[in-house]
This record gives sequence, C-alpha cells and structure tokens, in this order.
Amino acid sequence: MNFEEVRDRFFKLKSEIEHFGKDIKIVVVTKYVSDLEIISRLAEIGVEDIGESYAQEMDYKYKELKDKNFPVEKYKWHFIGHLQRNKVKKVVPISYLIQSVDSVELLEKINLEAKKINKVQNCLLEIKTSQEPTKFGIEEEKIYEVAEKILLLNLSNVSICGLMTMAPYFENPQDTRPYFKKAYKVFCDLRKKIENFDILSMGMSNDYIIALEEGANMIRVGSLLFN
Repeated sequence: MNFEEVRDRFFKLKSEIEHFGKDIKIVVVTKYVSDLEIISRLAEIGVEDIGESYAQEMDYKYKELKDKNFPVEKYKWHFIGHLQRNKVKKVVPISYLIQSVDSVELLEKINLEAKKINKVQNCLLEIKTSQEPTKFGIEEEKIYEVAEKILLLNLSNVSICGLMTMAPYFENPQDTRPYFKKAYKVFCDLRKKIENFDILSMGMSNDYIIALEEGANMIRVGSLLFN
C-alpha cells in the first residue's frame, strides 16, 4: 500500500466534503490495514479519528503501536463493529467513542468497565434502519423505549453522544437515502430528550455523500482510502 496514494485520496475526500461544513468528522476505518506504519503515518496528514471493528484487532494495533513508541493518544480510537459483552473489557480502556451500542445490557456492561478505570465512556446508540439479518442495532420502533430506559438508569460512567446507523449496500448510492432519512428523524427526536446528543454517524465509502446530504456530521471511510 502506497502512503502517498492514501494521502492524496484523504485530501481529495476532505475537499469534496468541505461544503457540507467544517465540523464534519471523518473516521478513517483501519480495520483492513495490517501495515502499522501506514496507521502511524496517518497523523502526518491530519487524521485524528480512526475506527476498528474487532476488539482483538483494536487491542493488538493499539499495543503494538505503543510498543513502537508511537504516541497512540494522537488518535481518537472509535469502536465501530458489533460489540459482544465479553469483549467490552478490551475496548473501553482504548476507545474514545463506542459507536455500536445496541442494547441496554451492553451499555450497563460498558458503564461497569468504565467505572473500574474511572472513565466516562462516550457512546452512540446504533439504530437498525433496514431489515437485513446481517445488520445489528436497535430496531427503529424500539429505540425510543430503549432511550427512556437508559435515561432512567442514570448511568454515571457513560455519555450518550448521538446515533449511528449503517445503510444496506446498493450499487446506486441514491438507494440508501430513505435509510439515512429515517436515522436523521430519530436523531432529531432524541436530541430533544438527551443532553449533548450531537453526533450523527452515518455514511461509508460508497454512500457518504448521500449520508451528508441527509444530515450526517460523522462519516466512516476505509476502502475509499485503502483499496
């Protein structure tokens, strides 16, 4: 993998999304990047947020980079994949933001692990906007009820910062629009009830433009940069 090519693609992406506003966050998804030197050099081009989907991988890359004297705190580490409760212990000490909270029980486990290390863990609720069996998340009709339960629990070591969704893959990215519209509506509703509920993470390499048009302020991009 050629770092100069990654750099050029990243700058092209940044200029492409500039007109959507200066506050759009790009999470660079490094889950398929095995070359740790590439990951360490992303800081040179202004990458601040990186995303991993597997607890073992995140833990390995974080520790390996640290062992090579790379200042791992240069990055905000995002966990973006399906998180099993037995892996929470690995993810909480590293993550700036866990984007894939799909149950009250998972959030309680995150709260417990965060409490042990005296941390307030930032989290996003993941909403399932499609019926695909391979997709995770809280179903649209249940998300308000789940949000109410979370508010009643008053967990002191987690902060619910917003919403995340993943649209189905379509050859024509325009077909993702209804799924992003759904998520945006729920985001606006929950924003009225949950303090500091500011992040709407949606859109990936094939559909980020549509996601931004529908209100996303955080996108997760990997293959666009590295393939």
